[in-house]
Amino acid sequence: MLKKIPTAISPELMKVLMEMGHGGEIMISDGNCGAEKFGTARPIVVRMDGMRVPEILEAVLQFMPLDDYVSKPVTLCRNDPWVEEPKIWKEYERIIRESEEADKFKEGFDILPKWEFYERMKGLFCIVQTSEPSVYANIILKKGVVRDKQ
Repeated sequence: MLKKIPTAISPELMKVLMEMGHGGEIMISDGNCGAEKFGTARPIVVRMDGMRVPEILEAVLQFMPLDDYVSKPVTLCRNDPWVEEPKIWKEYERIIRESEEADKFKEGFDILPKWEFYERMKGLFCIVQTSEPSVYANIILKKGVVRDKQ
């Protein structure tokens, strides 16, 4: 066991975060997402059954920098026009704005229509499958670089 590693970061998830390079994308998915069904060159799937998206998001942002080469390194899937914006999105925004990565979130979320979002999923490095019960709760993070602080 190690100190200061959140319980929301499994050994497998930490390994994936370390292996993923700059520009790679990871999705933390809700319980309704069929992570195993996307594409023939499937991304790595890390199962985090019993966990919810916000606790994984908060833990991941402690270790993974967001990409500052793009204006919107965090992507959500637009809900159907007749459905209200999911409440969980406000929780995501709060988590990101309270993290060390807040300066890379000035322009907010990139919000894609459902079918564009599904197409984007085919290029993911990893999908973290949670038991999140909220709908439209999938969130994609683009990894940045750790800069030398000299």
